[in-house]
Amino acid sequence: MRAPLWRRVALNAAGVGVFLVSAFPVFWMISTAFKPNGEIFSSTPHPLPEHPTLRHFGSVVDGSVAGVSFWSYFANSAAVAIATVVISGLLALLAATAVARFRFRFRTTFLVLLLVVQMVPCEALVIPLFIDLKRMEMLNSLVGLIAVYVGFALPFGVWMLRGFVAAVPKELEEAAALDGAGPLRIFFRVLLPLVAPGLVATSVFSFITAWNEFLFAYTFLKDQDKATLPIMLQFFFGRSGNDWGPIMAASTLLTLPVIAFFLLVQRRMVSGLVAGAVKG
Repeated sequence: MRAPLWRRVALNAAGVGVFLVSAFPVFWMISTAFKPNGEIFSSTPHPLPEHPTLRHFGSVVDGSVAGVSFWSYFANSAAVAIATVVISGLLALLAATAVARFRFRFRTTFLVLLLVVQMVPCEALVIPLFIDLKRMEMLNSLVGLIAVYVGFALPFGVWMLRGFVAAVPKELEEAAALDGAGPLRIFFRVLLPLVAPGLVATSVFSFITAWNEFLFAYTFLKDQDKATLPIMLQFFFGRSGNDWGPIMAASTLLTLPVIAFFLLVQRRMVSGLVAGAVKG
């Protein structure tokens, strides 16, 4: 039965309101990035820049922040994010396959622990992880930072991919085995294509987590040439004042790879989320 007109109008209005509230900070960030300093610090707010300029973007990209170029920060963030996506995706798929296909002791306990781990605040793990990385001599290392991000991305990935693997009929794998396919061939040629939408959805989560994370990167990395983009932003904040133009320009540049990655995988991500909600 179709909902009444007033209810549809109210729901659409509420959706538009939520979108406007959510999008306004992004709009103001981009607008401020193109404003000259006179408009940024003007007592009269200007929603749109009256005299747009690329000066702030140029100072971020061409100049050096804390003695390190912007592209060095960008390369570090890209390496950490890509490595996190690839490693966590592969490990999550293998673990999800084991959980969905095999029966073993404490299987239910393991699944419950996946949810419990995600409830722990990240701030509570800073000191224990710092001590662990120090003992393993992985402090001030991008490898250690990647290991931390992979650990945070795995619980969500395993839990989500488990539903996709369980939804794949075992008969398909058995038929491939009868045709002479080995375990690896079955995994890559039969199972992997069918769970690809879910793998893309989890990859987006892993990418955003690794790309935007600040606390662990700021705590575990000492050398500026190993810092990531979120760390670069804090150098624009000073005791005497904040350089809001470069801050907004750098923040805008920081969001572009996330938007590009999302647009690249949006079709598979939507289908993966919907399928996971139905099949999980």
